[in-house]
Amino acid sequence: MATTTQNRRKTATGPKDSMYHWEGKDKTGKIIRGEMRAAGEAVVQATLRRQGVFSPKIKKQKMSRGHKITEKDIALFTRQLATMMKSGVPLLQAFDIGIKGSSNPSLARLLNEVRSDVETGSNLSQAFAKHPLHFDRLFCNLVAAGEQAGILDNILDRLALYKEKMLAIKSKIKGALFYPIAVITVAFIVIAVIMLFVVPAFKDVFANFGADLPGPTLVVIAMSDFFVEWWYLIFGIIGGTIFTVAALYKRSPAMQNAVDRGVLKLPVVGDIVRKATIARWARTLSTMFAAGVPLVEALDSVGGAAGNHVYLTATRQIQTEVSTGTSLTVSMQNTNVFPTMVIQMAAIGEESGQLDSMLGKIADFFEQEVDDAVAALSTLLEPLIMVFLGVVIGGLVVAMYLPIFKLGAVV
Repeated sequence: MATTTQNRRKTATGPKDSMYHWEGKDKTGKIIRGEMRAAGEAVVQATLRRQGVFSPKIKKQKMSRGHKITEKDIALFTRQLATMMKSGVPLLQAFDIGIKGSSNPSLARLLNEVRSDVETGSNLSQAFAKHPLHFDRLFCNLVAAGEQAGILDNILDRLALYKEKMLAIKSKIKGALFYPIAVITVAFIVIAVIMLFVVPAFKDVFANFGADLPGPTLVVIAMSDFFVEWWYLIFGIIGGTIFTVAALYKRSPAMQNAVDRGVLKLPVVGDIVRKATIARWARTLSTMFAAGVPLVEALDSVGGAAGNHVYLTATRQIQTEVSTGTSLTVSMQNTNVFPTMVIQMAAIGEESGQLDSMLGKIADFFEQEVDDAVAALSTLLEPLIMVFLGVVIGGLVVAMYLPIFKLGAVV
């Protein structure tokens, strides 16, 4: 443990490695080429001599920043690595294929760093653990369990399936929320344009009428006057509120708990978020338990993977109770955040010794529930949003045209 810690400190504080392209000759005189990440050209020279490469020409490559490494990139790489290892491809060769086949330079650099660590003697889980931003504790714990049990290919396959399922759920939630948020944002922009530019123009026209304006028109004009005078304050308050809530959410557990609890209480959307959270929770625990990770240790990673602070707090409570001898289902029931069906199915899994399988079925069920709920939400939201836009924007337009209609009736 001390040696590993020292190595990590050296990696963090030492010089940053660079990528070098080299070309040389092997013992038979055949020209060979390759790439190597190292701290300097001298390190590349020494490494190539040990590998039997003679008269090497070494050139430092310019490092393009590339694109950001996304969860989808990691999921795709995990699936590729699992497939290649199940097909009998050696680990280092599988990494070489992944590096050469990557269209994202940032991902290629990341994989090359992991490959270099494995090549120099590190376990795969240790190599992944050096990059916690892309390979979380759950990922590293499962890989370590697979290495210890000699079933790394099966574990990687489970990991790939897990990440694909998580991405699918997140995509559905984002898809369900994107449409109403986008429409509300566009509606706000349209209303702001009407208040700042359109209504003042109508106000100048109405000033020459010499007649009393209808009540709705006066209300809209008063709103427009307020908007024109205090627009910077309105936008500042909205922007500041969003920024403050986002900043506090990242730093304050109390704010995270309040926001996540509030989201769960929202009509329709809260039910979808709850089902997606339970699906992620069950899928994560099922994957780790099936890999042979002890239940208490598995729960350490499950709460964060659920993506909701309410369930993170509940998972910590479950972990504490399970570590003192309480059964999983009793601990889940004590949190009051899991539906009765989930607790009953988990109880059956505990009694039959097939907890991982039953948790997987729970995840499958709630993932399907999320699919159905998102489809129903999309169908429900479209007419509601159309009515909202019609009432708000249509109401503003009618209010501004009422004096013109009144004038036409008089004429």
